[in-house]
Amino acid sequence: MEHESETALNPQSYSTVDHEVRAYVYSLVSALGGTGADEDGRYILGDDALACLKDIKKWLKLYDEKSNRLDVARCLAEANLVNGDLLEILAAWPEEATDDRLKSKISLACLELLVPLTWPIEKNEMQMTVNHHRHVPYLQLAQTKYKRAIIQHDAMILRTAVRIVLPSIALPQGERSSRDEGIIKLLLYFCRNVAMISAPGNLPVEGNESEVSRSATIEAFHKQEVLALLLTIASNMGEDFNTQDTVILEVLFHLLKGVDVEKLFMDKEQMDASNSDELKSLLKKEANMHRSYAKTAPTRHNRFGTMIWVKRDNARGVSAVSGQDVLNNDQKTLTKMDQSKQWNKPRQRSKDADQSSDRFDLPVPLTPSATIHLRSFVEEFLDSSFNPLFNHIRKAIEREAERVLDAHSQQFFYLISWFLEAERVRRRKKAESLKKLRGPASKITTDFEADSFALIASVLNQETFILLNRFTQDRLDMKSWRDVNAGTRAFTQVLLIVQDMAESPVEEDQEIAENIQNRIFYEETTHDRIIAILRAYKDQGFGYLESSTELAHVFLRMLERYSRENVDLQIRSRRRARKTRKAATAHQRSANASDNDIDADNASEQEDAAEAARVSRERKFDFSRFCAKFMTQSCIDTFVAFTHYYADLSPSQLKRAHRFFYRVAFKQELSVMLFRLDIIALFYRMIKGPQGLDPAIGSVWGEWEELVRQLLKRLVKKMQERESMVVEMLFSKIRSSVFYLEKGYEEPSAEKKIRPPATLEVRGTMSREEQIGVAVAVLYDEKLELVDWVAKVISDAASERQSWEAEAAARRAEAGDDLDTPNATDAPNSDAASKPAPPSIVLIPGTPERATALFKDAKLRLLLTLSGFSRLGIDDEPGATWILPSNLTARELHETYEIIDRHRRDPVTQYGDEDPISAEDLLRRKAAPKARRAEYDDDSEGDGIVPDGEGEAEEFLFPGGGPVDDPSSRKKDALAQLKKKRRKRGQVASEDEEGNEGLDETTREARRKARMEADLEKRRKIKSTEFVGDSEDDSEADAEFFRKEEERRRKQMGKVAEALSAGRVEKDQKGDKEGRNTGGKKAGKRKSEKGDITATAAAKRKKSNKVPLLEDENGDEDEDASGLDTMSMDDSSPPARKTLAISSDDEESDTPLSSPHVASSLSISKSPFHGARSASQEAVFEKVEAIELGTSGGDEVRSEEGEGLHISKPKKVRRAVVLDDSDEDL
Repeated sequence: MEHESETALNPQSYSTVDHEVRAYVYSLVSALGGTGADEDGRYILGDDALACLKDIKKWLKLYDEKSNRLDVARCLAEANLVNGDLLEILAAWPEEATDDRLKSKISLACLELLVPLTWPIEKNEMQMTVNHHRHVPYLQLAQTKYKRAIIQHDAMILRTAVRIVLPSIALPQGERSSRDEGIIKLLLYFCRNVAMISAPGNLPVEGNESEVSRSATIEAFHKQEVLALLLTIASNMGEDFNTQDTVILEVLFHLLKGVDVEKLFMDKEQMDASNSDELKSLLKKEANMHRSYAKTAPTRHNRFGTMIWVKRDNARGVSAVSGQDVLNNDQKTLTKMDQSKQWNKPRQRSKDADQSSDRFDLPVPLTPSATIHLRSFVEEFLDSSFNPLFNHIRKAIEREAERVLDAHSQQFFYLISWFLEAERVRRRKKAESLKKLRGPASKITTDFEADSFALIASVLNQETFILLNRFTQDRLDMKSWRDVNAGTRAFTQVLLIVQDMAESPVEEDQEIAENIQNRIFYEETTHDRIIAILRAYKDQGFGYLESSTELAHVFLRMLERYSRENVDLQIRSRRRARKTRKAATAHQRSANASDNDIDADNASEQEDAAEAARVSRERKFDFSRFCAKFMTQSCIDTFVAFTHYYADLSPSQLKRAHRFFYRVAFKQELSVMLFRLDIIALFYRMIKGPQGLDPAIGSVWGEWEELVRQLLKRLVKKMQERESMVVEMLFSKIRSSVFYLEKGYEEPSAEKKIRPPATLEVRGTMSREEQIGVAVAVLYDEKLELVDWVAKVISDAASERQSWEAEAAARRAEAGDDLDTPNATDAPNSDAASKPAPPSIVLIPGTPERATALFKDAKLRLLLTLSGFSRLGIDDEPGATWILPSNLTARELHETYEIIDRHRRDPVTQYGDEDPISAEDLLRRKAAPKARRAEYDDDSEGDGIVPDGEGEAEEFLFPGGGPVDDPSSRKKDALAQLKKKRRKRGQVASEDEEGNEGLDETTREARRKARMEADLEKRRKIKSTEFVGDSEDDSEADAEFFRKEEERRRKQMGKVAEALSAGRVEKDQKGDKEGRNTGGKKAGKRKSEKGDITATAAAKRKKSNKVPLLEDENGDEDEDASGLDTMSMDDSSPPARKTLAISSDDEESDTPLSSPHVASSLSISKSPFHGARSASQEAVFEKVEAIELGTSGGDEVRSEEGEGLHISKPKKVRRAVVLDDSDEDL
């Protein structure tokens, strides 16, 4: 047989595998069947072919897999089982023999062997054993032969494998057994293996490599209907198929990785033009390489003349130098030898040299026919299968299904980026073609755009964004750079798709794009992640460089545009959460831990949750502030490393690097960051050469030339200004050096304000003694010396306070004070306010350690607060003074000292009987008082709205700080002096109130509101002295004003007193009773008929007269049924003081600082409690009443004696003037 002849040609292979294993395997392969001349070359199955296939499967499973060896697979490869037996058995099964159960079972058994034999062998160096190193290279070459035979077999092996699983696929999902599901998955794994196998790059391959290339695989899949099967399963994912999603994902990944999307959607003409341009570019690069090499390469005549050997100093060898000029002197010899040297920088193992199967950043060329078939498959997949498949896989990854492996997440996000880019390119190509055929304003173009975005909607939802952010951040933390590369590519393509949606003419697409951008740019963690990915580059390869720089470029450009359109953009900023107290006290709990200790701290869970909730906060986005985060040396180094590949970069990639450096140098004005020797040399070489940029690339070359020219110009200028720039060009720049090189002086260091510790308090409702005990207990173990110091200070303070109190008592005794009260030094008596207060006792730290503890130690501050100490000053800063205030007596200080001393000798560390809690756990942060915002602050809601309440309106009209609130105001003192002589004892009832008796409630409410509005309008005219400068304060004018006011008041009082008392009023004791009755009747008659306004009648006797005034508990005077204020007097009392309501002459002349102008209009109410009036008194009252009932403002009313008083028109605003008819007032 063929496999026996191949084995005989390689007798040395027997030493690599155990002889018994080889014998058993070979015997099974021989019994399986073979070809012979008598059967016309057809393959003939053995009698027990099915049993042999099952035995071979058992050997692979029980020996190789369980023993982690590859001996059986090596023997089967040497025996040529796949090419010589399995493929021939499958080819012998004709399509019309579908009902032959035996052949169906044998074909399925062959498929079960083909899957493990073609399974790619990928083991890292840590997993490799001696057995693996011996067999892996041979098996990799054998798998390449397997693939070549499978895809090029005349019987179409892949199509035959599809026929095997068609009965299982035809069954509905509910009727399929686990065996049917396994058969379907077996076929998909076989297709995955065929797509995954590639020629090893470090091993010689027999035959043509194009026979196992990607193009050959795609053409075979298309011809043998594997691509149609993939579309069928993917489009029905979630309905007829569930567990096959990850296998489909792997097949797609190995079919599409590395395929250039732009070239995939090119037509034949565009492809030919692209290929010709690439060929020209490669020829130019080769010519430039030869040109640079020719400068130092040896020539045909370079040995003519003289050649000498230069012995090195280390005596390890010699160097050859040719030319007669080296004979002149030693220096020229060494110089020429140095010129011929070339430094080959030692390189580590390149990341690009990794040839593992999951690499997706290596470009893969395709043949024209393969490009056509793959483009057709991709378009159909986007139209029918993208949403069902990727939505199903996302859900499986989120719930961490068992079939989901770590590699599937990477493949998932890479395929998202690939298909999104394919959709973008397809839309652009379609729009261009439709524009050529139907014009720019084609309706078909609009319809296509609207439909195309719906085809990829499954990866543009919030769930996918959350999964993408979590995946990228996790892999970034684990430094899994290839996974980060996949996530970066996916996020970049999502941003580009959203940008296309924002530019779409469909309004619905624009709204969706606006919503997506708002959600993406809202999280500051996303911004920080972009910067972290860019900074993380070291030597991850060109693929990582490409994806990270593209993401930074796209994100910056889109965020700049979005922030310009949305000026009030808000982002959610996250701060690092504080450590919980549980973590701080973990060590203490571990010493005496129990289950009860953990339960005792559950009370702080809500506090920790509240603190964590305050970690996130919104703030206004500042693009310049965000852009400054990219201006670090690590980000610049990443773009510099990317620019080093300028010879291989496309124009779009060169433009990307140019935009970043332009932003650094000119937009951010940080050109100093680029003034480094290697960066300047790179830029100069790109423009001036050798091996610089080709000017034929277009406008990009001109942009780079202008950028380099401006940078060099600034560099020269900066070197002239700062001589230190010459040295700084050798190093990377830090912030301080950048500031110095830009400004010329060192950056002033801002002193960081030290924050005081959080204020602590004791939980629960414990007494003061227990709280002090808790504070002493928490300081007992490590800071007992602080407790002793506080106790000593309190003890000394108690002694000092006691001495002062004794001295104060002695001085009072000498002064004749009454000291009969027992224990006078401890208990303050009723007039303690008049006694001098003892001086406060200042707490002096004495040592720097204590001074630091007073500010930083929250537990010590708690003990001081509980002991009665108080901190001076508003700001809590280092060096603040702590005092014992003067209100603490010696006895209280002694009690505090005894409490501290008692707990110092016997500390209580546990509180509670059934569920003890440690003293440390009884402490908590004291809630900080909420700062009151100004009622009319700019940031408050309802700006410019006056409060509805009366009190709030008054507060708005008269803010604090005016003359009324200023205790030092001279105007207030003067006004107070006037009020002492003119005490107000009532309020005059207004005309409106007396005339509203017959009105309904609605009219009364309307009038009340009108009066309130009028009063508020008047108050608004008052100018607060808070806004009056010192220049307006004229003390002489004020004195003159008050002097005239006093004269006017005395003159008016004299006139009224003269009219009522001086010779016109005579006492008539006989008519007392009659006068009272008559006065009461007249008063009632006047009130009922005329409805005039009467003043409040009140009187108050001086202390010498001892006449009591009838008042209620609040000091307000009693009112009679008619609403008039009255005053009570005995019948035998001397003449009472009268209260006159006097209207103001000029209502607008009243000021808050002056007394109201006294008018001549008088209204005197008669009380039934008054004694009888004489006839002359009755006449005066009648004339005054006549004045009230309508006398015009300019009329004169004359008394019986003919003397006239000028009466002004009554006003609504009235003032009460208290007149005293005692001798001294007259």
